Amino acid sequence: MHKIGVIIRKEWSEVFKNRLVLGTVGFMPLLLTAMPLVLLRVMGGEGGLGEVGTADMPASFARLCEGLSGAECAQYFFVTEFLLLYMLMPLMIPVTIAAYSIVGEKSTRTLEPLLATPVTTIELLAGKGLAAVLPAIGATWLSFAVFAIGVRLLGVGPGLVAKLGDPMWLLAIFIVGPLLAVASVSFAVMISSRVNEPRAAEQLAGLVVLPLLALFFGQVSGLILLNSRLVLWMAVGLLVLDSGLLAFAVQLFQRESILTRWK
Repeated sequence: MHKIGVIIRKEWSEVFKNRLVLGTVGFMPLLLTAMPLVLLRVMGGEGGLGEVGTADMPASFARLCEGLSGAECAQYFFVTEFLLLYMLMPLMIPVTIAAYSIVGEKSTRTLEPLLATPVTTIELLAGKGLAAVLPAIGATWLSFAVFAIGVRLLGVGPGLVAKLGDPMWLLAIFIVGPLLAVASVSFAVMISSRVNEPRAAEQLAGLVVLPLLALFFGQVSGLILLNSRLVLWMAVGLLVLDSGLLAFAVQLFQRESILTRWK
C-alpha cells in the first residue's frame, strides 16, 4: 500500500499542473450542478413550467411519481434527466488523467526509471488508476451533495427532496458512479499502454462515454425509463465488466514490450 500511495502522490503532483485536467475536474461538476438547480428555479418560480411540463413526460414515468403533485412530478422528471449526466462525470473526469498516465510518461522519459523500480505491475496500475478514480468520485459526490443542499434551499416540494434519497439515486451516485470510473480508467490505461502519442490516447479513451450517451438520449426520447431496477442491473453488469477489464489491463501491460517497442 505504501508503494501505491507514492505512485498516487506522484501522479497528482504531475497531472494537476495541467490546466486542462484542472478544468475538467472543476468546471464539469460545477456546470452539471448549476444546470438542474437553475432549471428547478425556473420551473418553481411564478408562472413556472411545472404544470406545463407534465404533458411532455412519458406515461411510464408516472409510476415513479407516486405521492408527488403534478408540479413536483414534472420537476422530478426534468431532474432525473440530469442523473445520467451525474453518472457521466465519473466517466469523463478520469479519462484525461488515466490516458496520460503511461504514454505521457513515455514522452517525458520518466516511464523507464519507474518500470525499473521494484514495483509490481498490479501496484503500478493500481496507483495510476486510483490517482484518476479518486478525484472523479470525490468531484461527483461533492457535486451531488451541493445539488441536494441547493434543492432544499430552493424550497421545492418536500416530495421532490425526498426522491433524491430514493434507491435509484443512491445506487447511481454511490455505486454505479465509482464502477463507471473504474471502467473508464481501465479502458484508458489499456489505450495508453498501446499508443505512442498522448493526444491519440485521450481521443480513443474518450470513446468510453458513448454507451452512456446512448442511454441518455434514449431516456430523453422516452425509449428508456431510468428506474431502480435498471440502475441495479447496470451496477451488476459494471461489476462484471470491471473485473474483466482490470484483469485484461494487467495482462496487456507488458513492461518489457513497452520499453523495447517505444525505443
